[in-house]
Amino acid sequence: MNTRRFEGKVALVTGGNSGIGLAAAQKFAAEGARVAIFGRDPETLAQAKKTLGANAIAVQADVSRIADIERGIAQVKKEAGRIDALFVNAGVALFAPIEGVDEGFYDRHFATNVKGAYFTIQKALPLMPKGSAIVVNGSTVANKGMPNSSVYAATKAAVGSLARTLSTELAPLGIRLNVVHPGPIETPIFGRMGLSAEATQAMGQQILSMVPLGRFGSPDDIAHAVLYLCSDDAAFVHGTTLTVDGGVAAP
Repeated sequence: MNTRRFEGKVALVTGGNSGIGLAAAQKFAAEGARVAIFGRDPETLAQAKKTLGANAIAVQADVSRIADIERGIAQVKKEAGRIDALFVNAGVALFAPIEGVDEGFYDRHFATNVKGAYFTIQKALPLMPKGSAIVVNGSTVANKGMPNSSVYAATKAAVGSLARTLSTELAPLGIRLNVVHPGPIETPIFGRMGLSAEATQAMGQQILSMVPLGRFGSPDDIAHAVLYLCSDDAAFVHGTTLTVDGGVAAP
């Protein structure tokens, strides 16, 4: 098995300062890539850069702001010159019943999860040569109808539709685009859903009961899937969704 699939390549991971994004960034680096990450929080971004090594590019950027995306892509262009693998991962996940949702809650999700994903791809494309690959982070929640997830799930459904359409546009350029759908994953975002500790614990138990494999996934479980989709091992995989959820979405 080739353990250096990204030797001499450049990988950009948005939201690469924690959770799934950091796990993917670490695996890209371990397989030879020069890694660039975007993240909002300066403290975790600095920690991630230290973990990834001196050659890593770390940009403080909020993908809900197009100017931040443009600034980040410009820095990647200046320091690395290209992007061979793009993992569109940055996202917000807050859960609330419909009566608890206000305009700010709604706009924050769509600005980060949908607008951020769209313009990250748009701004990165000029640096992406033929043979490069994009993976967009979706969620199995988009298809499950889970209570209190109406806004978050809608953003992930939108991202899935966006990816299907863009895959047809990018195919003539020789750029592959796929979606990974994580199920319940143990990441820092799980503790930032806006619920009380008791509600978070109860929600966790409820979700766990839905997983046929009987456990939460790890960030590494998703990172392995992302690297596969970005690698030449998946050279004929395009416009599809890889679900990594322990069987939650199985019929």
